Amino acid sequence: MDIRSHTFDRMRRFFSSGLDLIEYLGLLVIGIATTVAMFHEVVGMVDAHRVQLADLLLMFLYLEVLAMIGQYFKSGQLPVRFPMYIAMVALARYLILDIKEMSELRLLAVAAAIFLLTLGVLIIRYGHVRFPYNEDASDRAEKPLASK
Repeated sequence: MDIRSHTFDRMRRFFSSGLDLIEYLGLLVIGIATTVAMFHEVVGMVDAHRVQLADLLLMFLYLEVLAMIGQYFKSGQLPVRFPMYIAMVALARYLILDIKEMSELRLLAVAAAIFLLTLGVLIIRYGHVRFPYNEDASDRAEKPLASK
């Protein structure tokens, strides 16, 4: 029984390390691809001698993706809010770019989707503050009052 559990622990650690490596490589690829896309967007704006709101929103999308990757590397966790922020900015960009061709119903649907994502972020934030995880509560207890 002891040999089996030891073997199982070694296999679990091996596969866990392999999955961690794949995860980090994937994040590295996403980070590099996002940086390259951001660079191409800047080059396009410089070539056009003009910056439009859609370009700025696209740059915010790129920055949010990079911030999400950075947050994951710093804490080892990915808050659900980050993809929700990205979705809100993406929907706002879609709304701005295609507003002339949109029907009233589609316009309302996109606006409602942004509103629902906003409500979701607020609910998640409220729940996180009102009902913190055990790790979060112990982290807060260790922090001095000045940093709160």
